[in-house]
Amino acid sequence: MSEPKPPSPPSGDTYKGWLFKWTNYIKGYQRRWFVLSNGLLSYYRTQAEMGHTCRGTINLATANIAVEDSCNFVISNGGAQTYHLKASSEVERQRWITALELAKAKAIHMQAESDDSGDEGPMVPPSSGQGGGCRNSEIQSTLRTLNSKVEDLSTCNDLIVKHGSALQRSLSELEGIRVGGDMGEKIRQVTERATLFRITSNAMINACRDFLSLAQTHSKRWQKALQTEREQRIRLEETLEQLAKQHNHLERAFRGATVLPPSFSNPTLGNKGGVSGKGDASDEDDDNEFFDAMEDPAEFITVPADPKYHRRSGSNVSGISSETGMDDQSFDELSLTSNPESPQPLDIEPVRQRRTRIPDKPNYYLNLWSIMKNCIGKELSKIPMPVNFNEPLSMLQRLSEDLEYYELLDKAAKCQSSLEQMCYVAAFTVSSYSTTVNRTGKPFNPLLGETFELDRLRECGYRSLCEQVSHHPPAAAHHATSEKGWSLRQEITLASKFRGKYFSIMPLGSIQCMFDKSKNHYSWKKVTTTVHNIIVGKLWIDQSGEIDVVNHRTGDRCHLKFVPYSYFSRDVPRKVTGVVTDKDGKAHYVLSGTWDEKMEFSRVMQSSKGENGTEGKQRTVYQTLKAKEIWRNNPLPEGAENMYYFSSLALTLNEPEEGVAPTDSRRRPDQRLMEEGRWDEANTEKQRLEEKQRTVRREREREALKAASSPEEGAHQDNYQALWFEQIDDPISGEKMHVYKGGYWEAKEQGSWDMCPDIF
Repeated sequence: MSEPKPPSPPSGDTYKGWLFKWTNYIKGYQRRWFVLSNGLLSYYRTQAEMGHTCRGTINLATANIAVEDSCNFVISNGGAQTYHLKASSEVERQRWITALELAKAKAIHMQAESDDSGDEGPMVPPSSGQGGGCRNSEIQSTLRTLNSKVEDLSTCNDLIVKHGSALQRSLSELEGIRVGGDMGEKIRQVTERATLFRITSNAMINACRDFLSLAQTHSKRWQKALQTEREQRIRLEETLEQLAKQHNHLERAFRGATVLPPSFSNPTLGNKGGVSGKGDASDEDDDNEFFDAMEDPAEFITVPADPKYHRRSGSNVSGISSETGMDDQSFDELSLTSNPESPQPLDIEPVRQRRTRIPDKPNYYLNLWSIMKNCIGKELSKIPMPVNFNEPLSMLQRLSEDLEYYELLDKAAKCQSSLEQMCYVAAFTVSSYSTTVNRTGKPFNPLLGETFELDRLRECGYRSLCEQVSHHPPAAAHHATSEKGWSLRQEITLASKFRGKYFSIMPLGSIQCMFDKSKNHYSWKKVTTTVHNIIVGKLWIDQSGEIDVVNHRTGDRCHLKFVPYSYFSRDVPRKVTGVVTDKDGKAHYVLSGTWDEKMEFSRVMQSSKGENGTEGKQRTVYQTLKAKEIWRNNPLPEGAENMYYFSSLALTLNEPEEGVAPTDSRRRPDQRLMEEGRWDEANTEKQRLEEKQRTVRREREREALKAASSPEEGAHQDNYQALWFEQIDDPISGEKMHVYKGGYWEAKEQGSWDMCPDIF
């Protein structure tokens, strides 16, 4: 009954061997070479393929390991990938199970440690100088190794308990059995389980030996490090006490002197200057760290750049100023303090306090299917929807919400590099979708001639004006200017289709942004918005499509891709990726993030062509610096779920304001009644306004018919002219576009609104 001693699972992180993998019902199980390394289980057809072709990989941190019978087991990561495997024997199967469970425990531990690393400080305070940083890093590495060994011991202990119980049951059954035909089978079973128990015990003994060896090796080093930290703390306390005494002495000297001498000097300040210089040196050292890779998007792969790119030189300081420089607030403060001729305001008028709440949304029930079953395939703007499915804002106000993150354009106006400026403009285009993630309510369709002004000149330095310039198809023109040196204009025409389960909104028209100082002129278009689960389930919104942001002065371009959500995708929901290239197609920045939370950008150091992706397209590999956050969404105000999920800006858009035009959306009665919770009255008022608009439109068409030279020519004419915008042939987009012609803000100052039509 003696048998050769089977090899135990290795104590390291790598385990290799042959297993049979189920392929399909025609080929059945096929022999494959499996490699377990760093928490990942990969397989190849042959050992020779390890250098170039991996057939599949499963991350054990999120995988389930299940045993089916004596030789078969299953590994699955939740449905996307499932491997049905078979070993040559039960002992071989158990070796793999033991190695997989150990690797899974390590992977889960390392993932949790990585998630918590941003919130936890170092366990040992770092010493001054380079030696202290190295020692702290070494201690942290040792602690991680010891923690890993403890996890190994815990896993082995669980396995020993499991196999020991099974062995005990077999021995109990063996004692109670009579000598007969099944004696040999029971003895074989006991022998195999004893072998499994010995394998696991050997693994645990090896882990214990490694743990003890590490503890003995580093215990003296830890004691020495602890003593060094104690001595340093004592020195710092003594230095702090000395500085406090000097500070007290200086205060007494200052109070006793009537005029400070011009040559007044302080050795303490000199010491502080030395300390700040040391801080700058440490910042330089931080730039030399080896940065992590960004998450791999579908179109390209990013990897850490070579450390040689992280050393600053005089030629590239301006190129990466936004990544290593101070923030804009400190920059503005420094520029003001350094300029003695900066005018100081003598009398500052207090900024208006905007409202932070609106009445809670009432709970009105209405059968959506009874209204929309006859509207499938129609334009959304032509569906007579009650206010029950609206939100108390008009489409003009929703268009003004694009300026929620105007600070991105303020920062872009300060950029010296057009490529860096492109990153901020691209982030601004993505940020305009962040307010839509929970906004399932439909905005009010603006009446023809309706306007909306957003005057934030004193609070934020910008103001904007929107006007509904066409009703069929619905089109709105928008113009915004800022004191920080940028202007924005857009004309959006909405094409929408209702498909039963969902409806899609396709914005047509271009958006353009101009910067006064650099004369850079950018343009882009919006992506498609889709509202799902119209009839059954919870409504949810997705953005999908591609955007090309183009700088028409320099030829720079940023290609953004909004990845559509898929139940079967393992990717991050609402993901956005982008690459900023110059006129020659050379990549300079990579952007990545989500349209509802944040965007990051990183500088490209090198690029090369990689292997073909899943769709057969050759993906580009970018070596980048560490990603920097360029935009993050503002949190919703408290109680937003009861206020239509409005942002802080959206809550103020319909706030009554004096001096606005009679055509302003704030004066719309049905929208005001809905905001106050009087929905029945709002529906009645909405029908009145729509009928009034149809009557005015018929009258305008009759006048156009009389003025036309022929009935065929005049039958479809509409002689409506926008009040504050004029239509031109745009040289950038090559299409007709309404641009602001001026006069609105002057009319507001004079209080002269005689030219405004009566639309409400």
